[in-house]
Amino acid sequence: MKSSALKNGLESALILALVMGFGRFAYTALYPYMVTDDVLSVAQGSVVASANYVGYLVGALLAVRIKADKSNVFALIALIGTSVCLALMSVLSGALWVGAVRFLAGVFSALGIVSASMWLLAKQKHTTATPLMYAGVGFGIALSSELVVWGVGAGVNSSGLWLWLSVLASVLSLLVLHGLFLQKSNECGQAPTPFIQNPKLTANALIALYGLAGFGYIITATYLPLLIKMVLPDVNVGHVWAVFGLSAVPSCFVWHMIHVRMGTRVALIANFTAQIIGVMFPIIMPNMAGYLMSALLVGGAFMGTVTIVMPVAQMIAKNTGKNLIALATLSYSIGQIVGPLVAGGLYGITQSFTPALGLATVALILGAVICHQRA
Repeated sequence: MKSSALKNGLESALILALVMGFGRFAYTALYPYMVTDDVLSVAQGSVVASANYVGYLVGALLAVRIKADKSNVFALIALIGTSVCLALMSVLSGALWVGAVRFLAGVFSALGIVSASMWLLAKQKHTTATPLMYAGVGFGIALSSELVVWGVGAGVNSSGLWLWLSVLASVLSLLVLHGLFLQKSNECGQAPTPFIQNPKLTANALIALYGLAGFGYIITATYLPLLIKMVLPDVNVGHVWAVFGLSAVPSCFVWHMIHVRMGTRVALIANFTAQIIGVMFPIIMPNMAGYLMSALLVGGAFMGTVTIVMPVAQMIAKNTGKNLIALATLSYSIGQIVGPLVAGGLYGITQSFTPALGLATVALILGAVICHQRA
């Protein structure tokens, strides 16, 4: 990888670490402490989580209009918006206001991941840095989680932790300004290298399995720390959530390699199988070992799904004329919206997350079946 590609890859990774790892997923680590601090109830937290995913859906739809030459501007807007939303979370309470802020954070997350991707791949043309960019999401999850662990140990409440995240996000955002605005675009950059050998997936099959993936992973990604806190109240859940994020860092490289070497069908089936096992661990092993394995497997596979599906969607779109990346993202977003709502409703009835995790497992199994039949 050339030095310019490495630099821009790291910058785009940092953008995703902030808009996704901080702006989107830090809520999962802080959710149990917001419940403890009486900022939200369990049921309200589920609605607030879904509000964030609705915002992500709206942001994805808005991002369709972003052009490559303006992608750097939208990346900066996403970074500023994320920092502001993190700060607002430190001063607001009540499901309505918190939900509104989480909705906006979702919008900025989607704008950020789309604009950063377009900036790196379309404007700077550094396709070799693609796995490095998406690894930033896991790094952001791990970094924000460990900050939460440190803050809880220091006696900081959930409001103070949100403020700390906002300050850190604002400072780290300064590190990408040179690449976004002072470095010239790479007009002679590397053209994308085709590596997918006839995935044999229809557009409808891809949209369906991606939506099931969104539903299947998000229940674990939303509720795992809360589940641990309820069952093992003396355990610092931030460390477990950090495992989720850290396992996502190398996963983009691993799943990309599997995709290149083994093909789309094998890569997707393996990816869904890893998530199925990960989602089931809290059911069959409701102890620390089971929770850690769940964080490791689901965390190590969910960004892998994105890494596999997006280039396939781009390839199929050339033959269909549809904006399949946008449609797949729409389906994924719907799965993420429905997941927390269903989980919250089932918890209200059963006072257990086991039924929701069971549904997530079924959804991922259906996704694997589609991969087997259609890929």
